[in-house]
Amino acid sequence: MGAREFSVLFGVILIVIMLIIPLPTVILDILIIINISLALVIILISMNTKEPLEFSIFPTLLLLVTLFRLGLNVSTTRSILGNADGGNVIDTFGSFVIGGSPLVGFVVFLILIIIQFVVIVKGAERVSEVGARFTLDAMPGKQMSIDADLNAGMISDQEAKERRQKIEREADFYGSMDGASKFVKGDAIAGIVIVIINMIFGLIIGMVQHGLGVGEAASTYTLLTVGDGLVSQIPALLVSTATGIVVTRAASEGNLGQDVTGQLLAYPKMLYIAAGVVFMLGVFTPIHVLLTTMIAVGIAVLAFVMSQAEEKRIEEEAEPEEEAEEEQLNSPENVVGLLTIDPIEFEFGYGLIPLADASQGGDLLDRVVMIRRQLALEMGMVVPVIRIRDNIQLQPNEYVIKMRGNEVARGELLLDHYMAMSPGVEDENITGIETTEPAFGLPALWIGEEKKEQAELAGYTVVDPPSVVSTHLTEVIKAHAHELLGREETKQLVDHLKESYPTLVEEVTPGILTLGDIQKVLANLLKEKVSIRNLPTIFETLAEYGQLTKDMTLVTEYVRQSLSRQITKQYAVPGEALYVVTLSGQAEKKIADAVQQTEHGNYLAMNPEESQQFMENIASEAERLSEMGQSPILLCSPAVRMYIRQMIERFFPQVPVLSYNELEPTVEIQSVGVVNTE
Repeated sequence: MGAREFSVLFGVILIVIMLIIPLPTVILDILIIINISLALVIILISMNTKEPLEFSIFPTLLLLVTLFRLGLNVSTTRSILGNADGGNVIDTFGSFVIGGSPLVGFVVFLILIIIQFVVIVKGAERVSEVGARFTLDAMPGKQMSIDADLNAGMISDQEAKERRQKIEREADFYGSMDGASKFVKGDAIAGIVIVIINMIFGLIIGMVQHGLGVGEAASTYTLLTVGDGLVSQIPALLVSTATGIVVTRAASEGNLGQDVTGQLLAYPKMLYIAAGVVFMLGVFTPIHVLLTTMIAVGIAVLAFVMSQAEEKRIEEEAEPEEEAEEEQLNSPENVVGLLTIDPIEFEFGYGLIPLADASQGGDLLDRVVMIRRQLALEMGMVVPVIRIRDNIQLQPNEYVIKMRGNEVARGELLLDHYMAMSPGVEDENITGIETTEPAFGLPALWIGEEKKEQAELAGYTVVDPPSVVSTHLTEVIKAHAHELLGREETKQLVDHLKESYPTLVEEVTPGILTLGDIQKVLANLLKEKVSIRNLPTIFETLAEYGQLTKDMTLVTEYVRQSLSRQITKQYAVPGEALYVVTLSGQAEKKIADAVQQTEHGNYLAMNPEESQQFMENIASEAERLSEMGQSPILLCSPAVRMYIRQMIERFFPQVPVLSYNELEPTVEIQSVGVVNTE
């Protein structure tokens, strides 16, 4: 235990000793001076803090200081009543400070009590209570503001975490201060009670035990009691004032002295008016004109000095700003800053501003947060911050989604309508504005709110505009997830995995594979909508096969086979058959024979006529499977899967290509079609 920790522990033990064991007057004098010094330190610190959280220990410190002061009261009371002696400090306050008059001292003591109890303590208690209530009520709004700034890219994840922690600390602080202010209130009440007890029992003890007369006993014990009360209440008043300063302190860039002088003297012209009023008091009232004139001249001189200083400060600040702006315009860094491209941008016309405006009920920012969380769970990747902004160049109800500065999707919304998608059987009573569902390209209608219930009863899928754009944004990010996964994002995933699997990561990189190789494998998986959340299994496979070949496309095939349980769950429904389209043996042989091997990797060099016929056959089988109400899936052998995928991904990007090794043996596979190359 360090010296600081031991000193605090010793102080608490000393308080307990003071409550039980009588102390010599010399030690009482030392402790009383320490009490006054501690109160001075507390009020000085409270005046120099810029915000309440800089003095976050204050509620606990207030309890300890109050307990210390009450312990002193017990010890001094024991000494006064038992020995008619309170020590040198109390005797000094009782004789020198109040002039030896018990009545004057008692009046001063009562005034201090009234100031502390009625004015300062009452006000500090109310401010603490209101501050705690308002802080708790404002927490949800502050949290939403932090999330909005984070989504807009204005702050980093670390800054958002620090701001959230600050909000929690503020709530805890004001809640503690609300309770701690009761200590000060109770201390003031205890001070009055202790003084009354000391005076009454001091008079009785002086007359009964010491044989003093009524006047002598009253003079002796009242003087000591009032001195003790003043010694106790002056530090208590300082601590109470510090309490009021802390709870009424707003966050600023300076301490209390800077803020008071800076803001009180911020308007020099007002000081001239005050000087004129003071001067007129001496002219039109019996107040001595010389006195008011001196004060008025002093205020006027202060106003003149402040005016000159303000003008000089404005000139000094203006010159560097102009120079900085000129340097910024001419500096190469200014041009370099324009080269920054946001990974994802969502731009919308002015008619869609209510989507993102929380004051108008828009929840787009909250939906973006949920999209990022959903994709982290589904795809296993951290989606970059989505930049949301309005664009007056777009149509009022139009929005655009961009990736790396390039437009990848576009849509249109009608905020006062609902999008209704047909179940397959049209209902003539459901009419509206024809449109296309942007995420999946399905025909749909924009209908009014009055037809919403009717459309739902008719089997239509009815979606509100925010859900339409959220779904579209989610599907676009999924489709382009492999483009968003760069080396920096890959490093972030690898570092996260390294916290739990350090040995596995160290074996794979940088020994076997580089960060770029890992990024290629993960991008290949995301390109075919395979989640990379199961990074431990992926890295186990990379460690096993990464040293056998440097063809990352081939390594990806091994990884897919290791993720067979995950891929099976993605496409197969438990207890139901998986309907697929298979390749004929002849087609697989032709594709395998058309593979060309080079030192840079393998590629498919198939005859154009055969390739065209192959595509037409796939299109025919996929259409037939869709008519059956099944999603088209192409199943082939592991040796040719990646080449078939490369061949069809431009024409049929939504058709998954699976190999037999990527499906669990427990899955029932039912082939509903065979694709040939003829």
